[in-house]
Formats: sequence, structure tokens, C-alpha cells
Amino acid sequence: MIEPLITDDKVVFGLLTLCLGFVFYTSSKKTGFWSKFYTIIPGILLCYLLPAVLTSTGVIAEIWETVDSTGKTVQHESNLYYMASRYLLPAALVLMTLSIDLKAIAALGSKALIMFLTGTAGIIIGGPIAILIVSIFSPETVGGNDFDAIWRGLATIAGSWIGGGANQAAMLEIFHYNPEKYGSMVLIDVVVANVWMAIILLGVGKTKKIDKWLKADASAIETLKQKVTAFTDKITRVPTTNDYIMMLFFAFTAVGISHFFGDNISAYLIATFEAVGDKKSFLSFLGSSFFWMVVIATILGVALSFTKAKNYEGAGASKIGGVFIYILVATIGMKMDLGKVLENPGLIAIGFIWIGIHAGLLILVAKLIKAPYFFLAVGSQANVGGAASAPIVAAEFHSSLTSVGVLLAVFGYVVGTGGALVCAYLMEVASTL
Repeated sequence: MIEPLITDDKVVFGLLTLCLGFVFYTSSKKTGFWSKFYTIIPGILLCYLLPAVLTSTGVIAEIWETVDSTGKTVQHESNLYYMASRYLLPAALVLMTLSIDLKAIAALGSKALIMFLTGTAGIIIGGPIAILIVSIFSPETVGGNDFDAIWRGLATIAGSWIGGGANQAAMLEIFHYNPEKYGSMVLIDVVVANVWMAIILLGVGKTKKIDKWLKADASAIETLKQKVTAFTDKITRVPTTNDYIMMLFFAFTAVGISHFFGDNISAYLIATFEAVGDKKSFLSFLGSSFFWMVVIATILGVALSFTKAKNYEGAGASKIGGVFIYILVATIGMKMDLGKVLENPGLIAIGFIWIGIHAGLLILVAKLIKAPYFFLAVGSQANVGGAASAPIVAAEFHSSLTSVGVLLAVFGYVVGTGGALVCAYLMEVASTL
């Protein structure tokens, strides 16, 4: 938390866009070194890693400390992640669902939802099992008393991996993990989740082989691709300034509406229903303004898909939404300090065993029900990554599939707090055995 070289958010934002520009420029090369490089390393992974390198080398930081003239330590925090998650994320959700075809998505069947719930179950059981395994060779790693108890910190990871940032914050408030040690949990969360996402993305290029091994029928996905592609080709046009202004109108008016009603709905429910205000309740997610923001933005986007506004997809609505998501990705990368990854190998081991159980269960169920790799990948990321990464992973398969990732991510926010609470109580039991 030492003061970084650059603390001005305006300059830091320029560096983040520089990282994104570098990735997209080099990934556009069809021949030479970069074309070979990106067949091995997914470009989206670099969008996370390059900002992480800047953080790790002390150039930038999301949180840092300084000492004022009185000798008091003052903590500072970049506002870029807040800006991206509260302004750009809901705008992206609107633009990405603007042209959604609900009938075509419904035709995908139940396997998408089954794989999503399997991913949730994998996180819930993975945490306590990981604690039991690590306790065999490193009991001190899973120990701790009172508010230093490791399971309390791991509960925040469970919240993040099932629902997202709002659920993670709820777990921190419920279990009161030591704030001074919370940073290590955030590190495990971000590093392990991104390593797993990198593995998922590596599999995207081998989708046909994986589907063949799973004996999966991906015909419904192909039908959705063709239908959405045909619609997009039909309405595609050269965008004008009027088109861009209208798309920003839809997106950011919806952002304002989402925040207005999200804040008021969450405040009303907390004041009216005791269960919602109780952070230990399974209904506590209803008190999160972030949850309502995401839900309302998605609903507004879907509502617009029943109007002529869906034709703005032809002017690049989902592409603008994708730009907003990539900016969010870069700000998430700022959270990673790669230099601290090996400071607590025991905790890192818990994280990888945990995500490994999640992955193993997904693969087992996908094999049993013959679900396509797309459902496995997006079902996992709707849990582990939420609305920030599920749409991007879906888009890696095909741009027409982005909305599937958005809808599944909303389910993640709904089950996040309840699932994380179950996982936390199981981890408490596991850590005392």
C-alpha cells in the first residue's frame, strides 16, 4: 500500500486505455509474432494482466497510504473501479441486451441454467473441502481465532465467486474479517479467478473438440448465432452522430434510472423488512443497491429489445457496450499485485483447490448431461466473474451470445448471498474439525 508513482486518476485512466489499445492493436495483426502469441495467450487475459503489472511495479495502485504532517496514516483509493462498475457496467448491460432475442435464448433449453447452478454448487462445497485438504499439510493456514479466523476471510471470496462485488461486501460486513488482512483475500479472489478464466478462454479455441468429447449437441447455440447474425447483417449501417447520441441516451438514461430506483428500492426494503436488513439473512441481497442497479439496467435493456431501439444494434450498440466492459476489466486488473501472490502459498493453495473442485464438478455434470462447452464456460463465469466477465467470455464464442452471459450473471447476483452464507458456515465447520 506504498504510494505509487502515479496517483492522479486522470493519468491512470490514460495508462489503462494505453494497455487496452496495445492489446487490441497487436491482436489485430494477422501474421508474425503477435498472431502466434495470441493463439496461445487470450487477448482478454492481457487486458487484466497489463494493469496488474503496472500495479505490481508501483506505477499505479487502487489503494495506497500516505502519512500526513501530523504523522497520521491516510488511506487513499482510486475512483476508477467505482466509475467503471457504477457508470459503465449498467450502460454496457443495456447496450448488450438491446437486441436480445428471448425466444431464441429460451430455445437453448435448461442446460444453461443447470450448468450455472452446478457452478454455484461447486463453489459452495469447494470452500470447505479445500480447507479440509489444506489443513492436512498446513493446519496453521486455515486457523485463526475470532475475527482473524481464515474462514471469515474466505467467506468474502465465496460471496465474490457466487454473486460478485456486492455479495463480497455483504460477507465482509456479516463476518467482520480483520480489515488489515482482507487485502490478501482480495488478491486470492482476483488471481485465482483470472487464472481460471484464462483456462476457460484457452478452451474457446478448442470448442469443437471439447464438445465432441462431451458428446454435446450445440445445434441450438449455432441456431442462435445464425439468427442473431442474420438480424445484425440486415440492420447493419454506417453509424452517424445521431446514432451515437441515441445509444448514449438509451444507455446512460437507463444508468440514471437504475441508480435512482436501485437506491430507493434497497433503502425501502431494508427499512420495511427486517430479513432484508439482516446481513445474515438469505434475503440480504435485496438490500444491495448494486444488485438492483444491475437487475433494473438488464430489465430496461430487455424492454428496449421489444421496440425499434433494437435496430441500433446495427449501428454497433453491443460493440460500445463491449468497450465499456473492457474498461471495467482494466480497472479490475488494477486490483492485482502480482508481487504478493506467493506471500501466503497456503491461501493460494486453498484458492486453486477450491476453483479446481468448481471446475471438476462442472466438467462431470457437463459430461453427464452432454452440455456444450459454451454452457460450462459461461455458467462458471456467471458465478465467478459475474456481469463483468460472463458477457466477455460469451462474446469470445460469438458476439451474438453476449446476452446469454448477461442473463446468467443476473442469476448469480440473486443466489450470491444465500449461497455464500451456506459456504461460509460449512467452512466454519471444516476449519474446526
